[in-house]
Amino acid sequence: MTNKLWFQAGVGIILALVIIRLFIEVQGIFDPLFIIAGTIFVPLLLGGVLFYLTRPILYFLEKRGLPKWASIISIILAIVLVFWVLYAMIGPVITSEVNRLVDNAPSIIEDVEEYAQYILDQRSRLPDSVQEQISGMTDSIGDWASNIGSVLMSFITGLISGIVSLILVPFFLIYLLIDHKKFVPFVSGFFSGERKSWIIKALQDIDKTLRAYIQGQLFVSFLVGLMLLIGYWIIGLEYALLLALIGMVTNVIPFLGPYIAVIPAFIIALVTDPVKAIWVLVIMLVAQQIEGNLITPNVMGNALDVHPLTVITLILAAGSIAGLWGIILAIPFYAVVKSIAKNIYARRQEIRKTATRDV
Repeated sequence: MTNKLWFQAGVGIILALVIIRLFIEVQGIFDPLFIIAGTIFVPLLLGGVLFYLTRPILYFLEKRGLPKWASIISIILAIVLVFWVLYAMIGPVITSEVNRLVDNAPSIIEDVEEYAQYILDQRSRLPDSVQEQISGMTDSIGDWASNIGSVLMSFITGLISGIVSLILVPFFLIYLLIDHKKFVPFVSGFFSGERKSWIIKALQDIDKTLRAYIQGQLFVSFLVGLMLLIGYWIIGLEYALLLALIGMVTNVIPFLGPYIAVIPAFIIALVTDPVKAIWVLVIMLVAQQIEGNLITPNVMGNALDVHPLTVITLILAAGSIAGLWGIILAIPFYAVVKSIAKNIYARRQEIRKTATRDV
């Protein structure tokens, strides 16, 4: 019975649950480690994203005979140049749109409050359950408004902390570019024989999965932002570039990103021209359909092969457990785990076929 897969899987699950339980009991011991991990998490994550974006350039320059140190310096200078050009091109426009949005914010808020008040005035026509939900939302908004001072202070503190963390990103990127080829030999060095070969293949598959996701997702987000910008320009929506950038950034969040992006654009369109609000929804729907049915399948291919229902389930679960970061990282984490599971299953099948053949 101990050779049965279901028995081994059950024992593994039980041991994992026991380890998690013990870890929760002694969690206080690991608080310093959590603080350190939280400090380096964002710069390491951003450094990893830049690493996967710039590694093909590093390989290209090295194939042209450029030394590694010169290739890395060229990449860093290229990144600085790209950010400077982008700032020079869209910085003034974004600054102008942000200033106009700040100046018009009181009137926009007032218009939104009028719409909200009109909806609240119609509560008597709605079912009792819906009325209770609206009352609960109203109370929540009131609580949030009363705590807006602490919310703003937390936001400012987080913003300053984030800016400080960004200073570490170039250092993580440089060291990843220098030493990334040492990781697989280091890990596989603890093993030998066929197990070592399996570890190397599993790590290579994980690397391929992460590369496909990061490069593909960022490229898809760029194309979605471009489509939104063109659509917003066609209908003459105010703050088109700013809203398109918001859509490009939020598209990094799987499934929920497009719906989050449409909220500010819809509100601004609604208070200026209700007809434009309908066009905003049409533009978002068209962009989402093109992205989901045309761009993503051709850019990412079957590298992840995650069912939409699985995506929704993972996002909801990860959001409840780890908030925004959980939503962002749920899909790549699942893809990595899936890649490891596939390699384990393939290895077991290989062992089983070998054992059967020997018998």
